[in-house]
Amino acid sequence: MNEFLFATSWCVPFYSLLGALFTLPWTLGIIRRTGPRPAAYLNLLTTLLAFAHSLLVFKDIWNREQETSIITWFQAADFNLSFALEFSVVSIGATVLITGLSILAQIYALGYMEKDWALARFFGLLGFFEAALSGLAISDSLFLTYGLLEVLTLSTYLLVGFWYAQPLVVTAARDAFWTKRVGDLMLLMAVVTLSTLAGSLNFSDLYEWVQTANLNPLTATLLGLALIAGPAGKCAQFPLHLWLDEAMEGPNPASVMRNSLVVAGGAYVLYKLQPILALSPVALNALLIIGGVTAVGASLVSLAQTDIKRALSHSTSAYMGLVFLAVGLQQGGVALMLLLTHAIAKALLFMSSGSVIFTTQSQDLTEMGGLWSKMPATTTAYVVGAAGMVTLLPLGSFWAMLSWADGLVRVSPWVIAILILVNGLTALNLTRVFRLVFWGKPQQKTRRAPEVGWPMAFPMVSLTIVTLLLPLMLQQWYLLPAWESIDWYVVLVLVSSTVAGVVIGSTIYLHKAWSRSRVMAWRMVQDLLGYDFYIDRIYRLTIVSAVAILSKISAWSDRYLVDGLVNLVGFAAILSGQGLKYSISGQSQGYMLTILAVVSILGFFISWSLGLLDKLPF
Repeated sequence: MNEFLFATSWCVPFYSLLGALFTLPWTLGIIRRTGPRPAAYLNLLTTLLAFAHSLLVFKDIWNREQETSIITWFQAADFNLSFALEFSVVSIGATVLITGLSILAQIYALGYMEKDWALARFFGLLGFFEAALSGLAISDSLFLTYGLLEVLTLSTYLLVGFWYAQPLVVTAARDAFWTKRVGDLMLLMAVVTLSTLAGSLNFSDLYEWVQTANLNPLTATLLGLALIAGPAGKCAQFPLHLWLDEAMEGPNPASVMRNSLVVAGGAYVLYKLQPILALSPVALNALLIIGGVTAVGASLVSLAQTDIKRALSHSTSAYMGLVFLAVGLQQGGVALMLLLTHAIAKALLFMSSGSVIFTTQSQDLTEMGGLWSKMPATTTAYVVGAAGMVTLLPLGSFWAMLSWADGLVRVSPWVIAILILVNGLTALNLTRVFRLVFWGKPQQKTRRAPEVGWPMAFPMVSLTIVTLLLPLMLQQWYLLPAWESIDWYVVLVLVSSTVAGVVIGSTIYLHKAWSRSRVMAWRMVQDLLGYDFYIDRIYRLTIVSAVAILSKISAWSDRYLVDGLVNLVGFAAILSGQGLKYSISGQSQGYMLTILAVVSILGFFISWSLGLLDKLPF
């Protein structure tokens, strides 16, 4: 039985795809009498089967060696287009995480979107979404990986624009799609280049090619930067980071998946590309710059947000920036551990915030307060999720950051400074949000706020238990460092940064009567962070303006030069024809004379050109 399950591990993505197909009769309106909920149940059932399959394989795969399966898609003469699938502890573990979180997100969506008329369409998109993520986890081919990243881009566009009747939602979906397309286009260039240089796009073949590759520095640098662009767009890294903030206009269950798994999918691709990126020191330095700028900048921006989902989404970009730093420093194992702990904690935080939004019908932090006694399950979920995001013993993120910081204290102290700063700012932001939402006096929208129903409470409670038990799982998987190897000075500094962030967040003055400070200096800082360092305006003044000017120049040349020349020839023919008809006499000798004159002129030009050819030296 175990051998059969392992041999059919490639079927895991197709469970979700099958579930998405099952929703089509309800999505297209073919079945209407039953309502859309049966489609949700079918999609949930297929996801449960995928989770059970991947979990059973994961329990057995610890005793197996990594295996790769080659599938030939197209072959003609010397052209062979194939892709590989990888079955290892990491890839199967990723499918367990994806399908497990997807089950909880779908149960959560049953309560959150209970009265939505397009529930079947939403679950179909979630199934499509999950299938692409599961395929990405087991893909060992850059060709297949790129195709699945394109599917994720399409899925993001459709899920962000789910409520397409709202103009702001349409704008957010469009911006998310086009921002990702920038990175995907550059990644496509790198894929084509690698297929030419290496002769194969399977990661195992690429790793062998890297060991003997001899590229000139310029080629290696351009190739590395193009490979980074795709994951940078998916992980909302500077300068392709603005889309994740706007994507919060979509339904919250989709935000749970997006902020925990989609960004992790982009970072997982970056982890797989790590040996190829090592060919260029410039590419590794670019990872450090992108990751450092995004980690610190997004952490600061999150402090000035008054929308609960946006305050949490910016911390997602910040933690993906830490993953970029880890990959840039060739710390792939630490990057995977960060992705695991962040995905679970961030999913729990977004479920908690979604429950608050569902109950209060508001996302504005200044309109909330006093919910801790009215929503105990939601409050507990938020506290545990927030604790799992920072270095607070004994939860998972503490061990992930400790394993990273421990080996870099002497090698790269500036990276430790970034880690401490981001950790402290994250603790400060999460404490600020907790005070605004759950602490203080109840306001108009929170006086009678009840706890959410069981479809939303069950996933939160389940994920709360998983977050608390994560250190035991890491210990069972031998991923925790030994006690004698722990640098307690690093532990003290990391925990101190968390305590400092919590203390400052607990004591800083928060007034809900206004969203901007009355002190001019603080107002300028708040506006600078609240508007994301005015990067969107900089884009409008530079890139958008340049594209607009070029478009106007192209439209003018097309209208007056290209079309003008063609129209000029047409008008000349019409005018000459009109002029000739008035010179017609009806006498045949006149026509003959005209023909002879034209033929004479043509004969003259032909003889003249032949004479010139005779004078040439060849």
